[in-house]
Amino acid sequence: MHKTGTTTKLFSTVTVLVAVSMLSGCAAASKAGDWLKGRKTANADDVVILGAPDADVYLRELQDLASGDPAMQAEIYADAASASQLTPGPNTNLRLALVLATPGHPESDFGEAESMLREVLARTELLTTAEIALATIHLNNVERLIVTTSEARRLRESSNRAARTEEQAISQRLASVEAENRQLRRELEDAEQKLEAITSIERSIREQE
Repeated sequence: MHKTGTTTKLFSTVTVLVAVSMLSGCAAASKAGDWLKGRKTANADDVVILGAPDADVYLRELQDLASGDPAMQAEIYADAASASQLTPGPNTNLRLALVLATPGHPESDFGEAESMLREVLARTELLTTAEIALATIHLNNVERLIVTTSEARRLRESSNRAARTEEQAISQRLASVEAENRQLRRELEDAEQKLEAITSIERSIREQE
């Protein structure tokens, strides 16, 4: 059990580190004075969206979520869910989707995360390049996790069915053996009764002689 939790937390941390690596260039280009809508960063394709959080904000929160204790994880989820509900938008929805897509905490929901990430990526014009990269990375991870989880569930169900089938077969064999033993006991009792009757008859004959 401990090994499974450690593996899940390790996977969460690795996911964050991969995102950090892929987004390092995007994050470096996001200076405080560059958040004027329509201005360009060093990359001519990187349009900065006014008010969009810096990539580091997402990454720090995901790192805290992956490595934090249950209380911190619950606080991060509650804050992200509240922000998405009170001020729905591409940034708050992306934030909540990233929280849901991170394994290793009670509120992980890969199915909901996949749906939200697809919706977010359907409106890329409202996202920065860093946000698009984050959403794409985590969508790919979530899709793989869903496939893996589904396969693990299928194997467990198959194993459980096999175990139940084997248990039923054993029960049937035991029931058959018990029925056979009962039949043998009845036949033995009948044979003993017949033998006793024959013995009694022979004894009576000898006495008469």
